[in-house]
Amino acid sequence: MTLNRRAFVGALPAVLAAPAVLRAAEPIKIRCSLDTAASHPRNVAMLDYMAKLEKASNGEIKGEVFHSGQLFADLNVSKALLQGQVEMAVPGSWVMTGLVPDCDMVQLPYFYGIPIEQTHKATNGKAGAHVNKQLEEKLKTHVLGPWLDLGYQNWYSTKVPLDSFTAMKGLKIRSPGGAGISWRIKFAGGIANTTAWPNVPLALSQGTFDAFISSDESCNSAKLWEAGVKYSYVDHQFLAQYVPMVGKGAWSKLSPAQQKLMIDVWAQNIDAYDKGSAASQAKARSILEKNGVKFHDPSAADLEKTRTAMIGDLATMVKDTKLSPEVVKLVKDSV
Repeated sequence: MTLNRRAFVGALPAVLAAPAVLRAAEPIKIRCSLDTAASHPRNVAMLDYMAKLEKASNGEIKGEVFHSGQLFADLNVSKALLQGQVEMAVPGSWVMTGLVPDCDMVQLPYFYGIPIEQTHKATNGKAGAHVNKQLEEKLKTHVLGPWLDLGYQNWYSTKVPLDSFTAMKGLKIRSPGGAGISWRIKFAGGIANTTAWPNVPLALSQGTFDAFISSDESCNSAKLWEAGVKYSYVDHQFLAQYVPMVGKGAWSKLSPAQQKLMIDVWAQNIDAYDKGSAASQAKARSILEKNGVKFHDPSAADLEKTRTAMIGDLATMVKDTKLSPEVVKLVKDSV
């Protein structure tokens, strides 16, 4: 075969000018660490959020939710975010009080036994913004938006009937974390014990503590009646909320448009997630009752009496929690 050198050389510019075939960019992966079960409302909300985010971004952002502490327990996930070991987490505000004491603002007795809307005025308002700014600075994260409701926190026990606030006296009581909850346990006459949530069922069955603070849905998703839970005192002591945070390392990999998309998708769905949590709490109580858990609902007068007594010890609470004067004022202004 004869090679036409002139034709070959003449064709080179056309070949070199042909556009290269570009590979599609790999999606940005966002791993989200949760320590609750897959059926828990927080997990359900995050699965939905990740699916909607992937669709809205046309596959540019791909999220993956890790359940039941597969990556980190909430007590440790703040450090993991700070060190870039995970891209996203939605920990309870109570587990971050060691780094940002003002996260304990929802433990202020002004919130004890009051409607959820009152707490939202604080956490979605100036007080919440004050805390978010500190979290972003201390943990090198970005808070996506409004905190996610879990629901009211109450008292639960295995052997001791909880028919009054004074029933907590002398009990060893598991706290999910935070100086504010420890103060309330001490105020009730109990002894605080901190145990990571994934370890609670075994600790209960072994008698490590007598009672604990949690929500109906958390007890239900972990089937804690199987670990011996029999009683609950329903005083709605505070509204537990989770803070949606993305580590700065992961956040910086997103374009401004992608960052806005994450914020917008969260804002568009948070109300539905909160309603879902409220519905799951109501359903969970019914399931717990069917499994033999006895609930005591204190009267409005009983709640007012306890709240007034707690406010009388406000100075001790603020000292124990190291709450700043600024956040206390912002909370009082909101409620």
